[in-house]
Amino acid sequence: MPVLQLFAADVPDLPFPASTDLLQVLWCPFDHEPWISPRPYLRWRRSADVGARLATMPVPHEEVDPERVPDSCTLDPERVVEYPSHDLPREVWNQIDDTVRRLAEQTGWRYEQHLSEVPGTKVGGYPGWTQAPDWPVCDCGTGMEHLLTVASWEFDRGDDRRWIPVEDLPTMAGWEFDDDDHPWRAIQNPAGIMLGDVGGIYLFVCPSCPERPFDYRFDCS
Repeated sequence: MPVLQLFAADVPDLPFPASTDLLQVLWCPFDHEPWISPRPYLRWRRSADVGARLATMPVPHEEVDPERVPDSCTLDPERVVEYPSHDLPREVWNQIDDTVRRLAEQTGWRYEQHLSEVPGTKVGGYPGWTQAPDWPVCDCGTGMEHLLTVASWEFDRGDDRRWIPVEDLPTMAGWEFDDDDHPWRAIQNPAGIMLGDVGGIYLFVCPSCPERPFDYRFDCS
């Protein structure tokens, strides 16, 4: 089933293979080894070759978990500078540890939560690992690069100081997890998916091979 569609014109930094300008991400929504998660697939295409679109989307199999069927929504890309957290080398942590500790004490801003990886579905940057980092290696021997993340939520409690889009802040005022009458759910999870315990699927591509072979990882709380 379809999960995400990106055009080269909208994401110019995405490493599209030659003669392609459209990336379609699909997945099988059932559990697959080794991660016990949906299994993603990438399709690099030429938009001019796609042809007519289906008038009606196929109905998912009745045994599919509805939380693995993304709701239709429109992307509104925003460029953000981020820094690694789990992937930050230990020697760098040693250099900044005192600074980030003082910053947290003085302002409440925490490096891991507010100043490093951007949460939510994103292209590029660093995976927002919940478990230990697990970067795949291509058959050619090259370490793969993070292509994109498909996440359960766009932000969590405490992230509202940093990661909620500015245009959504007025609507999110006063939100609480147990407030079902507040519109926060549609802003926090516009695709309506849930992967394990608020998990994410991370897709990686080889930067060296022209055909862009890919691999993926999944983790959750």
